[in-house]
This record gives sequence, C-alpha cells and structure tokens, in this order.
Amino acid sequence: MAVLERTPVVLIAGFAGRATAGVDQLAAALRARAGTVVVRHELSELREGIVRRTVWQDGRECTEVLELAHGCVSCTLRADLLPLLCRLSARDSVDRIVLALDPAFEAEAVCQAIEGVVVTGIVGRVDGPAGRDVRVEAVLTCLDTQTWLADATGDESLAERGLAAADDDRTVAQVAVGQVDFADALVALGPAVDALEQARLAEVLARLVPDAPVCWTDDLATVGPAEIEQLLGRIPADARRGRTFDAHAPLLRGQPPLGTEHGVTLIEFAASRPFHPERLHEALDVLFDGVVTARGRMWLATQPDEVVWLESAGGGLRVGGAGRWLAAMPADEVAQADPARRALAALRWDETFGDRDISLVILAHDADPADIRHALHWALVEDDELRLVERAPERVAQWEDPFGDWHQDPCADPELDPAPSNSQRGEGK
Repeated sequence: MAVLERTPVVLIAGFAGRATAGVDQLAAALRARAGTVVVRHELSELREGIVRRTVWQDGRECTEVLELAHGCVSCTLRADLLPLLCRLSARDSVDRIVLALDPAFEAEAVCQAIEGVVVTGIVGRVDGPAGRDVRVEAVLTCLDTQTWLADATGDESLAERGLAAADDDRTVAQVAVGQVDFADALVALGPAVDALEQARLAEVLARLVPDAPVCWTDDLATVGPAEIEQLLGRIPADARRGRTFDAHAPLLRGQPPLGTEHGVTLIEFAASRPFHPERLHEALDVLFDGVVTARGRMWLATQPDEVVWLESAGGGLRVGGAGRWLAAMPADEVAQADPARRALAALRWDETFGDRDISLVILAHDADPADIRHALHWALVEDDELRLVERAPERVAQWEDPFGDWHQDPCADPELDPAPSNSQRGEGK
C-alpha cells in the first residue's frame, strides 16, 4: 500500500501587542501560496464558552461561532482544532495548513496534542491522533523587539497583566520565553531600539535558539510572502519541528556561542554530588535577577531515586520530577530506557552513585556568572554530608526538604495568608 503524505502544518505564535498583530500579518503572507489554508481561533470569549473560528482559503474567508460545553483551551483543541486538521488534510485542495495561534494557545501544547490526543468521531476515519494525517513543518514565532526581553525577565503573572484568568498561574516570562524557545524560526518585529539593547537581544536569541533563522524588520508590511517563505526554507533539517525534548537529552542544543557578549552568557553548572535541599532553596534566589532562563537536572540528597527537573523564566521558577535515575531502576526497566541516555550515563558512571549528578544551563543577560556559580556551589553537600548520603541515607531522608511537597514562595504563614496560590518558585513532585 502507498504511504500517504501527511499535510504540513505551520504554527505562528506571538505574545501580546505588536507580536500578536504580527501573527495575523505573517499568516496573510503565507496564505498567498496556492493550496494553503489559514486557521485562527479567537479565544477572547472563551470563558463564556464562545470561540470564533476563521478559515481562509483561496481568497475566501469563513467565520463561525462555536459554542463549547466547557470553555477552555483544552476543549477547543479536542472539540474543534484537532478534528479540523484531520478534515482539512483529507482535502485534495489543501497542501499546507497554517495555524495563526491566539495568545492563549501555546505552540508546544498544540504540537503535543497533535501527536498525542486521539481524535474520534470523524466519518470514514479510524480514531487516532491528528499526527497520523498532519506533520508540524515549522513553528514560527513573532516577537516585539521593544518589549520581549523585559517580558522574558520579569515576574509579572498573566493574570496581573490582564491576559489570563485569576487561577492561571503562568507568568508573562514563562510564555514569552517558551514561545521563543520552541520556535524553529523567528520574526523580530519593531522599530529600532537602543543599539546596545538590540545587540543584547540578538545575543540572547543566539543562545536560546542558536539554530533558528531570524528576520529582523521594522515593519512587516515591507516583508513580502517570498521573504517569509525563504525564512521557513532556512530552517535546518534537524530543527525540532514540534518535538518536545526529553529531560535527559543534552541541555545545550545546536551550537550556541559560549563566550560573553554585551553581558549575555551561557553558564554551565555540573556537579557529581547532590544539593542540600534547604541551602538550594535559598541559593535559587540568584536565578531571579539578571537571568533569562535556566533549566536542567538536579540530584537532591533527600530524594536519591528521583531526577529533579528545574526550569525558570525571568522571576518564575518551577521544580518537578523527571523520572528516576538509572541507578535506582531495576535491570528490566534500565533495559527499556533510551539507548542514548544509557550510553551517556555509562561514560560518567560512578561506582557508588551511578548516574546521579547535577547538570544545569543558565542564560544570563545581566548577572555575574561567578556569583551564580558561587551560590550553587554553596548549596552542594559538604564532605561530611556526602558521607551521610552514602552511608546513612535514612538520616538524610529526615532533612527538611522544601521541594518534597507543594511549595509556596515567599514562604507565607498560612494563618496570615490562607488563600492557596501557585508558587513561582516551584512545586515538588
């Protein structure tokens, strides 16, 4: 049987202001190519259960008002967007689908849904993920050169900015950094800013997404469809194209500059001994000022079996679980682990602690790398504590661990502040 070619999908994302308007302009440029369908879901009335879906094809525009039983982003994906992708891919007249994403949609979540959410109820189609019918060709992100770096390094929540409901704990920085980090290509939109600030922004992008081609423009009206198509054509063959990287994959992707330019630098921190959880809790404050993002795997003395994942953006930071260390797995489970992970672990295997280690990458734009390294080194267990980790883990398990349960920071007195809130510092397993 012939293998049917999956229909390529291009996702366009942009966060707030000029970048949001840029999403529509980029979509208009891409729909100039024959066979391209552009889809946009307007989610501003989502809380009332109303979604406006507009589809452009062959010069025609069709807008429908959808009423959802449950007004949420997930329901919009499951009830309309994913089934629509499947139906469009079946049309001979459709060669490419462009998704102009509402700011409430995160490109990474949409890509995960395409690959993992089962679409049901389409006549003539066997139930299964939309990824059987479509493939992510590219994620294109538009950013505002005048505001993105400030957004990416701030601590304001989406709710405080008026961009989300009060129960949405995401920060502006998390969304701004996430959109760029997940992009295969970028459009940096905006009038010329201060030369130093623009140079600093360029250095940040070169380290955050080193392989992503960038189109710098003051006005998208001056950038035609051919230029946008050429930008997409410059995306490397090995770009992520919607893939989510495993927590155990190499932290440095591509070939980012490793030197310091305009105060921007990548800081690698590695250690073969664990963090003391209380000292780490205090030391992490060093990541909140002058740092764009940090991510990586951590070994906590009080959680010897668990890989602890850290990820930050601006003033927001989350800590959570990323599975178990190979050394804590039974042999049959190790055999099923990713071969690349097992090979890398074998190169640095320790007779006592196995593959347990700490590996962090920090992107700083206005911080002293020496201060960051000093704070993290201070948080490591000392020699006498390391002997306890090896010989008396039951005693180490009694240490206070701020990362073992749901954690709120600053550490408010629950009697004074009884209202539950989501922590910007993070959460335990």
